[in-house]
Amino acid sequence: MTSDITAFRHRADLAGIPVYRQGKPAPTDRRAFKLSSNENPYGPLPSVVEAIERGALGTINRYPDMHGWKVVDRIAAQYGVDASNVILGAGSSEIITELVNALAGSGTEVIYPWRSFEAYPIIVRGSGATPVQVPLTADLRHDIPSMIAAVTDRTRLIIVNNPNNPTGTTVSREEAERLLEAVPKDVVVLFDEAYFQFNTDPDTEVAMDLFRRYPNVVVAHTFSKAYGLAGLRIGYGIGPAAVVDEMSKVALPFAVSDVAQTAAVASLDAQSELDDRVRDLIAERARVLDALRGQGWHVPDSGANFFWLQLGDLTDRVAERLTEAGVIARVFSGDGIRISIGSHEANDLVIETCAAAIEALPEAAKQWAPEDGDAR
Repeated sequence: MTSDITAFRHRADLAGIPVYRQGKPAPTDRRAFKLSSNENPYGPLPSVVEAIERGALGTINRYPDMHGWKVVDRIAAQYGVDASNVILGAGSSEIITELVNALAGSGTEVIYPWRSFEAYPIIVRGSGATPVQVPLTADLRHDIPSMIAAVTDRTRLIIVNNPNNPTGTTVSREEAERLLEAVPKDVVVLFDEAYFQFNTDPDTEVAMDLFRRYPNVVVAHTFSKAYGLAGLRIGYGIGPAAVVDEMSKVALPFAVSDVAQTAAVASLDAQSELDDRVRDLIAERARVLDALRGQGWHVPDSGANFFWLQLGDLTDRVAERLTEAGVIARVFSGDGIRISIGSHEANDLVIETCAAAIEALPEAAKQWAPEDGDAR
């Protein structure tokens, strides 16, 4: 059978869309750690597993509640919003997809920073809309003035990724407010906050505060990262009821399983225990970054559970050394490497391997060496 799509009637515009690449798994024949997908290194809490076994496994022959009211009502109460402002999806990626499909299409544009989350161009092009990629600043942060300048009559959505994946850099409160004050109020601004629990920058924007002050804000959160439920696929969006209604029209029916919904509620019930895990990961992040900077690496501050090495042409050479040592990271050839914060043992290996890499390739430190005051 032919594998050439031109043998069939098809969408020619999909030719420019890359296939999303999952983070590489760790090999099983030697000591290695998968630090390529920003996963929580800890499994779900015992109380969450118990809730799944007790309340969800016996009903998997039935369709789940399509609207996920037990989660929606809980999220609405937690944030003090109406249930009509909340929508579930199979991870925050689906929330973003629903929003783009609801607002954008052929002849329209979606603005987002770049480099940023790899799914953005895939989602936008998949909707038929045109992506408008605004390059990051020299210190690897959102270029807010350029994002404002990119707005046209064709703009249907602006995406702010805070913290930004893969650089880990954050968006300040002043920058977010400047953006929202400048753009037309009929242009929706999405704050993608997949990693907000790890964001300790005291000057950062808080999207839910902005949601309460501006009529055109949508917030996307996920249970995949801090809550450690990546394999169950559940996230949620909070936005104006009219926008949520439109998102519901393009949502995949029954996308969020009852197992995922049960796990989400149980995780919210165990918030204090999960907060302890978040604090542990934040402390490990600080330990790793301090060690790498002491070795001579220039690493931007991170508000997420990963960090970024800007390496340019040396990316593949450093990546090869990491892989050989058992550090399986996310590699962006010609650009840089994103390394997730893992267990204490995994992080020790990262520190040890990076020390050897910069000794062998001291020029790696010079690939991104910001002037004083540029890094945040």
